[in-house]
Order: sequence, then C-alpha cells, then structure tokens
Amino acid sequence: MRYPPHILDEIRARLPVSSVVGRKVRLKKAGREWRGLSPFNAEKTPSFYANDQKGRYFDFSAGKDGDIFNFLMETEGLTFPEAVERLAADAGVPLPKATPEAIAQEVRRRSLHEVMDLAAAFFEANLHRGIGRAARDYLERRAIGEETQAAFRIGYAPADRFALRDHLAAKDVSAEAMAETGLLVTGEDIAVPYDRFRDRIMFPIADSRGQIVGFGGRAMSADVPAKYLNSPETPLFHKGRLLYNHHRARGAAHEAGTVIAVEGYVDVIALAQVGLRHAVAPLGTALTEDQLGLLWRMSDEPILCFDGDAAGQRAAAKAVGLALPHLAPGKSLRFALLPQGQDPDDLARSGGRAALDTVLAGARPLVDMLWAREWDGANAETPERRAAVAARLRDAVATIRDETLRRFYRDEIEARLRQMGRPAGFERGGRRGGGQTWQPPGTSTGYLSRPIGQVGPAIARFADRAGASSAREALIAAALIAHPDILHGEADSIATLDMVDPDARALCNLLVESVLHGEPAEPEIIEARADRAGLRPALDRLRTRVRPGDRWMLEPAADTRRLEEAVRQALVLQRRARTLHSEKRAAERAFADDQSEATLSWLQEVSAELTSLDGTEAEPGRN
Repeated sequence: MRYPPHILDEIRARLPVSSVVGRKVRLKKAGREWRGLSPFNAEKTPSFYANDQKGRYFDFSAGKDGDIFNFLMETEGLTFPEAVERLAADAGVPLPKATPEAIAQEVRRRSLHEVMDLAAAFFEANLHRGIGRAARDYLERRAIGEETQAAFRIGYAPADRFALRDHLAAKDVSAEAMAETGLLVTGEDIAVPYDRFRDRIMFPIADSRGQIVGFGGRAMSADVPAKYLNSPETPLFHKGRLLYNHHRARGAAHEAGTVIAVEGYVDVIALAQVGLRHAVAPLGTALTEDQLGLLWRMSDEPILCFDGDAAGQRAAAKAVGLALPHLAPGKSLRFALLPQGQDPDDLARSGGRAALDTVLAGARPLVDMLWAREWDGANAETPERRAAVAARLRDAVATIRDETLRRFYRDEIEARLRQMGRPAGFERGGRRGGGQTWQPPGTSTGYLSRPIGQVGPAIARFADRAGASSAREALIAAALIAHPDILHGEADSIATLDMVDPDARALCNLLVESVLHGEPAEPEIIEARADRAGLRPALDRLRTRVRPGDRWMLEPAADTRRLEEAVRQALVLQRRARTLHSEKRAAERAFADDQSEATLSWLQEVSAELTSLDGTEAEPGRN
C-alpha cells in the first residue's frame, strides 16, 4: 500500500471534514453537524451535512457520502493519490516515498501490530490462570467484572523476568521485534534483555482503528517505584498523540454530544461500567495539543474531569493554558472538578451514575477556570497585588488567536475586574490581625458549594522560570545520580520539580525516566545512560557546582539516613525558593508600575524571605 493507514489517519485527524468541505460549501452549524447546499445538485433546501466527529460528509440529495479524500475526488476529479498529496500538504503531514524501503517499513508495522496482539492475548490468558489470582482479586475489589475485563482486554504480566519473552519466542517472534515494540528492556549495559512489564495488571492501548500499539501496566506490588508504567515511544506508540479508549469512545461521544476526559485507565473503565462509554484518558502525561485536537474531533466542548486532589487541580490549570491559543468560536472546554480526595472511579463505586451525572452537570466553562487559576491562592490583599493578577489575566487572554473570541474573553474578564470596586468584595477575618481579606467577585458556584476562586491552592498560577544556576539544583541532581536508589521514594517529587538549571533539569528527567522504566537503581547504570544521552559534560559541570560542605553526599559510603534527610530538605527549599522568586518578580513588576510604600514593602518582604532562605542553606552545622 502506497499510503499506510496510519498516515491517512493522521491527515484526517489534522483536517476536520468541515474545514475541507467549507472551502466549496457554505456551511452553517446545525446541532452537532454542519449543513449546507449540495455541491453536486442544484437545490434550495440544504441536504448536505458534514460531521467532524465522524469525519465524513453526507449528501442526501445526491446519495453521496465519504471522507475528505472522497470529497476532493468527487468535487475536483482528483485521483486518490492526488487527493492524499493535496491534503497531506495542507495538514503538514510528510508522505513516505513509494520505495521498496517504505513498502518494507509498512509490512514491518503490520508485523509489529501482530506481535502486540500476541502479547495482549498472553496477558489476558495469564489473568485467568493461577498466577493471576491476586490480579483478579484486585479487579474484583475495584468492581471491574469479567465482562468489562474482556471488553477492555485486561490482562496480567507475570513476575517472571522472561515469561513474555519466552512465550513470544516460541511463536517465532524475534527479540528485535520484542525490543522494537517496547516489550523487552534492552541496552548496551543489559547483558540479557528482560520483560518490561512484570507483576502488573495490563491495559492494552489501541490506536484510532482499534489496533493495539502499547500497554499500560498497574503494579501489584507496593515496593516498585512506578505504580503505573506505559510502553516507551516506539514506531507504533506515541503517547502524546493517543487517547486511551479513543476507538471505543468515538461513536458513544457522537451519541452523547460530548466526550469526557479523565486521568487514568481505571477511571475510563469505571465510567464505562455505569454507562458513560464516551470517556477517554491521556496516557500518564498532561494533556497535549494533539490529544486536545482528538477531543475536539469528538466534541465541540469536551469535559475535562480531574481528580479532586492537588495533582488534578494542577492538571486543570495546565489544560487552561494549553487550550487558550487554540480556542475558536464554538470550540472550548468545560471542567468538572471532583470532591477533594476522590477520583471518577471512587465516585462511580460510591454514588453510581447519578453522582457522576451531578458532577458532570456542574462542569464549569473555561473562562471560570482561567479566572480561578489566577485568583486562587493569590496574595491579593492590596490594590497593587490585585493589579498584578489582572495583568496576568490580560496576558492569558492575549494568547487567544481568534480575534472575535479574544474580544469576547477580554470583555468578560474586564467586566469581572470592574466588580472589584464593590464593597461586597471584602469579608472580615483576614490573615493579618483580623483585617480585611480580598475575595475576587465574578465567580460562580457549583457542586463544591463554594466560589470557584476557592477550589484549592493548586489551581494557583505556575511559577515562572528565571534566575541563575543554583548550587541547590546541582546538589539535588548530583546526589541522586550518585545514589539513585533514593529516587524510588522521591520520583513523584522530582518529576514535578521546577528547575531552571538546564543541566540539572536534563539529568533529573533522565533519572525519572530510568525509574519509570524499571531499570536497576545502580549509579553505574545511570551514568552509562547519561553517557548515551550525551549528558556526561552536564554531569561533570553539576559536580563542580556542588559546594565543598555538601560533597559528602556524593560519596558512595554516605550515611543513608542522613543523605535522605538532606535531599528531602533540599527539595523543600527548592520548591520554596521557586515560589519566592516568582512572587519577587510580581512584586518588581508592581513596583515598576507604582512606586508606592505598599509595593516597596511587598518587594522588601519577599526579598528578605529569599535572603533568609539562602541563609538556611548556608547555616553552619547543616552538614
């Protein structure tokens, strides 16, 4: 085949059918579809429909239907290859050349799909054998029944390091194919490749056509560093461009008129069990632009349903920033934040469909989440500080590319800001000696029964990135390289740590990736991985920046308890420092605009806290 199916799917994903048809047909929105006059027959009453969710057009007067390729072939007389080439250029998708190598590559992709299907069948069979007893018990506790297990092809990967490898080898699957699909862990420093997924409940991940391209594994043991482990990037699996359950949810989303994005596999499955089959999930990462595009192909206003914890609130705030530049008339997001400490799976089991419907019905528009992101947790007790929040809101609105929508957002934000002069905006009982605390107006209430500006501190603005290279960041990265076993208890902390030093950030990312892939926590293995990634110079630079009084932490025989406490303290100080640096920049901007006693006092106060923090790190006897 000259044009592999995954290439055609990529073009379709990037070009909504309404955008292609709209070049020749004047379309008007009609519910979930677009309607216009037939380009094939003269008519006065529209009978031509384009449906972005289905990716197809329907002409009832001419009896024609098809996708974007068919449309160009029908309206312009193009051949299929010509239509593909035209639309690929519009979508920015490079086409493979029709060479023997390209043909061989497509044959190779098909063979890799077969390997993934064999692996899924192996995991499924193990779930129902004796070795899968604990996994079945876990699924039973989560109320995931056998019918659901079969529908989602849930399985179990044995604890044996070579169980899958030996099973596939017996079916004439080469070690190279197993490695290429991410099923085996390989490397120059690994003498014998071994199974990537061990003692885990397995969730197959499919592409938009339902072909298995990767796996997510949930650890059965509490001792492993990564509770959830995804396949690595492979020729088949690109986690930032896939959604879990996408192929099943598309039809259900069209019927429901919306799609629900949750955070994890089990959440998707829990919703499906109570009848909400139009749920999907990103694959262990924050939502990406490609995933946002997939959501918008299924619904004009997807609902993002996040867990009611700090991580869920951070994800909501990040999604706001991701979506703003891509908003268009009729294309937006809604946000359903769950009660504190609950995820969709918890709510489905405790309250069933009714509880979830209540939460989803209370989903808030994106403009409310933008407002909350900037106000929640903000120190806005003075006019100057409120002005800083207003500036951030205006900057965020300015990122909206669509001019009409940007104007409406600007009008909405300005209307809310104008309410700030009202006395009702103040409530007694402030933080400092019973004074007055600012409560931003213009927020709506929902199922949490409190203003959205009070959802939780994790929806506050993110720290800006600035500042010089830090000895603290060098210490954290270098100490973890020397003692990577510490990372098993701090993987989540390191993964979310804000670092401005590029050397420290690159090496910490390498460390977290190594742990998530289940690699042995040995300094030699980590350093070899750094060498292969070209990070040896970065590591050498970091070690030179560690202060003499802290270099004991790099010694192999360093006291473990003392070392863990020192690293933990460094992490706490790092987070506090980034927060203070962000607040200092806000204070500097406020003082530049208004050199009043209030803004000067704010700037001096934050600067003093930063000086105190630096003094804490330099205290004698800390070592």
